Amino acid sequence: MTGESGYIADLFDVAPAPTPRTAAEALALLDDWVEREWVRALDHAFADFICTIVREHGEQPSAMLALLAAMVSHQVGRGHVCLDVRHLCQATEPTLVLPPEGAGSLPADSLRPSDLFAGISPEELVATLSRSSAVGDGEQATPLVLDGSRLYLRRFWRYEQLIAAGIRGRLDQHAVPADVGLLAQALDGLFGTGPEPDYQKIACALAARSRFSVITGGPGTGKTTTVVNLLAALQSVACESADGDGPTPYLRIRLSAPTGKAAARLSESIGGAVDRLPLENLPGRPDKSAIPTRVTTLHRLLGSRPGSRSFRHNEDNPLPLDILVIDEASMVDVDLMASVFAALPDRARLIMLGDKDQLASVDAGAVLGELCQRAEKAHYLPETAQWLASVTGCPLPPELTDAGGLPLDQAVAMLRKSYRFNEHSGIGVLASATNAGNLDRPLIRQCRGQGFEDVVWLNEPGVAMLADHALTGSPERFRNNGQGRVVNHEPVAPPVGYGYYLRIIRDHKPSAGGETEAREQWDAWATEVLRGFNHFKVLCALRQGPFGVEGLNREVAERLRSAGLIDRTEGWYAGRPVLITGNDYNLGLMNGDIGVTLCVPWDRNEAGEPVDTLRVAFPSSDGSGAIRWISPSRLQSLETVYAMTVHKSQGSEFTHACLVIPDRLTPVLTRELVYTGITRARHWLSLVVSQESVLKEAVGRGVIRASGLARLLL
Repeated sequence: MTGESGYIADLFDVAPAPTPRTAAEALALLDDWVEREWVRALDHAFADFICTIVREHGEQPSAMLALLAAMVSHQVGRGHVCLDVRHLCQATEPTLVLPPEGAGSLPADSLRPSDLFAGISPEELVATLSRSSAVGDGEQATPLVLDGSRLYLRRFWRYEQLIAAGIRGRLDQHAVPADVGLLAQALDGLFGTGPEPDYQKIACALAARSRFSVITGGPGTGKTTTVVNLLAALQSVACESADGDGPTPYLRIRLSAPTGKAAARLSESIGGAVDRLPLENLPGRPDKSAIPTRVTTLHRLLGSRPGSRSFRHNEDNPLPLDILVIDEASMVDVDLMASVFAALPDRARLIMLGDKDQLASVDAGAVLGELCQRAEKAHYLPETAQWLASVTGCPLPPELTDAGGLPLDQAVAMLRKSYRFNEHSGIGVLASATNAGNLDRPLIRQCRGQGFEDVVWLNEPGVAMLADHALTGSPERFRNNGQGRVVNHEPVAPPVGYGYYLRIIRDHKPSAGGETEAREQWDAWATEVLRGFNHFKVLCALRQGPFGVEGLNREVAERLRSAGLIDRTEGWYAGRPVLITGNDYNLGLMNGDIGVTLCVPWDRNEAGEPVDTLRVAFPSSDGSGAIRWISPSRLQSLETVYAMTVHKSQGSEFTHACLVIPDRLTPVLTRELVYTGITRARHWLSLVVSQESVLKEAVGRGVIRASGLARLLL
């Protein structure tokens, strides 16, 4: 029989192999796990390195030290900052998630992870680690650091210390404007006045009084609008407070995001928000140019150095700015966040924006989630609540006040009203229910029975149905065929599939000949194609299997070919969408960037006549809206992207998202993944669910990443 953990029970009463007694035996066991793809070769190599370090100090490494070294490396590879030995002893296999999805099984007589740590207490493991010369408390230059029950790779322990110190230092620096009346006047000019709590206005006021602030909220709660108003208020106060001599003393502001996609999306939305600012109503009357609209990636802002973890901007060469805004902060890992704090000038403000309930970064850490652990109930001190009421003119609900509030609580604001999804929106209702960990039967029945105009539930077996859906978007499956919807007083076009952008390629191609004389037309066409491609996306939890990215990319491509919209499914062809899977600093492309292959008549034959050639059009990562045309031969790390993982979709938003729930429960299928997938949809959501029980179980499982950052701040 097979249990939920995926391990096959011992049917033949075969005794497992003895527990490793020496480091050599432990490394041999790890070798077997590497061969079966349970752990990485890197994890084995790190364990071997630790054993070598110990021998150089005249000690004999123990089997347990070798195993724990490999396991902490394994956990970092899975996104954890450390290995908590308490969790390891209490729930070994769930903590390590071994074996991973798709890995080979072990022979019946082989040791499983639970066998290695059975009967061992956390205290015994801590004592074993404490005796090793390879393990220290952070004061010594050891490769491993033991902090309580948490075992770290030294650099990750250092990252957490740097982040915590950077936040504490800024929380200690009060940044309340000298004239609070000016701030109140600016906020009234931006938001108006009223007796009801305006959480955007409250967030602005809270962020204005600290050099570190976090603004979190779900989709449609107005995070971008809030930060634009905050920057306008700060510039307004700075202008009005100036002595009047010399040029206007504008604050130096930089906007950033972790990926090119997120940067481009923020640039697009922030430009409109700036245009709507009533700057003429503000003290100091700041000019529109005082609020930047150009957004750069964090790597570009810090000054990436190819082949190196270091950046051009650091402690010795800080960033020349007064305010740094980081959007989509949930995607920022501890490594990058530590680099941000290292490069920030001491007096600079840091403002982080993001959805605390989204998936954490792909790499190690969940910084935003840890900082927002107490955001739901706010925990504002009575003096904080009183100050906010005096500045905003609207008292806070008493349930958000706590006499025992912590310093970090006073810098975290949560936006609590969605302007995109009302109480009748299925996307909004599903997102809220998923966050609560409770998709009850009535809600599922409502989704399945066209109870929401923006959600359709697809449960027909097989990928052929999914491929057909990807072609058209299946408007006929939505209520009223998707016709007649109005959101925020704006009509919403019916849902579409990939046929939409492919017809733009076919029907809207410029007739102009060469690249030089008609570049604007080609760029406009590519922009329209890329926007059309973002109208629909298939999102998967898995990479492999019939409901994974790899299989669905093949099936969808074949369906598009059979419909005559692409002429092949392999190699390079017009219409092929590609996802960059590795940073290419020479081309200025980052992991996660998406482009579409187009046919352009820019080459010439011997007679000087134009010849069609393929180029991949990418939106510029600097947020300018420009198009970058790159030859396919120059692209190295990429994959076709009709379907993409939910992880890769972070920082993106699609008019119509199709979330595919696999037919079996896997370790990656969690509440955060389902929530992130649902909230990638702006107007239309398709849920492909073959097993209702799998979706319900996934929503009941939250992600907890091992880390010590919250302990350092809370």
